[in-house]
Amino acid sequence: MNPKLRVAIPMAGLSLLFFARATRAQSTNISEAVLGEPGQRTAEVSTAELRRILTDKSAIVLDSRPRLEFAISHIPGAQNVAAKPGVAASMYVSDVAEVGRLVNGNKAAPLVLYCNGPNCGKSKRLAEELLAAGYTNVRRYQLGTPVWRALGGVTEIENEGLRYVLTNDRTAVVIDVRDTAAFHAGTLPNARHIVRSGVLEGKDMGEVRRAKDDGRLPMNDHNTRIIVIGSNAADARYVAEALAREAFDNVAFYRGMVNEALVAIRSP
Repeated sequence: MNPKLRVAIPMAGLSLLFFARATRAQSTNISEAVLGEPGQRTAEVSTAELRRILTDKSAIVLDSRPRLEFAISHIPGAQNVAAKPGVAASMYVSDVAEVGRLVNGNKAAPLVLYCNGPNCGKSKRLAEELLAAGYTNVRRYQLGTPVWRALGGVTEIENEGLRYVLTNDRTAVVIDVRDTAAFHAGTLPNARHIVRSGVLEGKDMGEVRRAKDDGRLPMNDHNTRIIVIGSNAADARYVAEALAREAFDNVAFYRGMVNEALVAIRSP
């Protein structure tokens, strides 16, 4: 068996540590990277491992951020629990008692925590509290939402988050991917239309390329928040992932129907 390589990959002023089997080419894959901070009592999972966990549902993935942040943009398949009472915003931590209810008291349940990336302490604080409470299978995706997005991952937005974003973020772009008749029958305010059937598998092709050229997509700022809605979650996610592959780095999809979204944004 080949030895392991330990490779530092710079990202945003930090070094991500990559562990891989050595090969003749000694190639690396950033999706297998972890932050690799010393002195941590809980192990990390890489982006590739997290994707596998979400696919096979081998652990509960817990977003350890406040509810509104979760509602605005979370990794699809993640869950969220209420805050620990009486904690200042600067030291936010999820309530271990709420985690206990989520796992039905099973302290051996596999948990993977994440938050706002390498510089965020929320998942570390929650991990420590879980260990102190007797949990035995706690890991962290310490790279968090920033690296998830940077490596082509999309996020999911919920009703509360949709209402917040469309009220407060005037730069956000809503993309409606339903057919033309449905789009013209009614959509979200200022939504732009990119029909799902015109979104092809390749890069810079079909309707996505046309949307780049005619201004429907925010070509002057690829970090612009983009929200994709459709006739169903599968269509919305498909187009969101296609846009992420085009280097738009802040793409979320809405799981519900457009009429649900309209009700959500009009709610007080």
